[in-house]
Amino acid sequence: MDYRTIRVEERVGIAQITLARPEVMNALSSRMREELLHAVTEAAPRARVLVLTGEGRGFCSGQDLGDARGLEIPDFERILREEYEPLLRAIADCPVPTLAAVNGVAAGAGANLALACDVVIAAESARFIQAFTRIGLIPDAGGTWTLPRQIGLARAMGAALFADAIPATEAARWGMIYEAVPDETFEAHWQARATHLAEGPTRAYGALKQALRASFGNGFEEQLALEARLQGGCGASADFLEGVTAFLEKRPARFTGR
Repeated sequence: MDYRTIRVEERVGIAQITLARPEVMNALSSRMREELLHAVTEAAPRARVLVLTGEGRGFCSGQDLGDARGLEIPDFERILREEYEPLLRAIADCPVPTLAAVNGVAAGAGANLALACDVVIAAESARFIQAFTRIGLIPDAGGTWTLPRQIGLARAMGAALFADAIPATEAARWGMIYEAVPDETFEAHWQARATHLAEGPTRAYGALKQALRASFGNGFEEQLALEARLQGGCGASADFLEGVTAFLEKRPARFTGR
């Protein structure tokens, strides 16, 4: 696909997708959503970790309202069902870890795009804004599902109702994101984290993601059964054999993802 709104770079097990419309704070146009879906789908089978970040001073300002110009009533239901849902499902179902490196403001659907990833690492100057009520809408792009599970109903309700800008340090303290990192070390830090994942036991990571996500809908017995099944697969992997061998030989493991 001819990417015009994103950049895709692949290196040593890392697939990095950069939102590249800095002139509009990387707002999510219809074209960008199409390109993101294609990139996530195509890059995942070749990578061992998928990184999503933004170009310029912002991560993503959310839905590009310019897409709706000339329309009396934007068909948001169609847009969400046909354009956002496939993208969010592709990120959630990605077989390798997904990491959002939030370099600046993440607002509206842009914030929830980041929160759809497995791990969110943000620069301390970044802000997360559920900006929807500012224009008479409700949080979408999975926000009403993700937020209450991450930060609890009270904080999710307040963040959505008031549309406050939540600093990255506060987001980390609340459990909305994993880490807030000083701006001067942000890029080196997330790259090191991505490299760690790219060198890890990829099959175990995939099973881990499946188990944690399923736990919200499973009872205790169902979850124990799922754990046993997934652990059986991990125990039969080359990575498990390598991990045990490395432990016994007192050396770092050299995982291959098999």
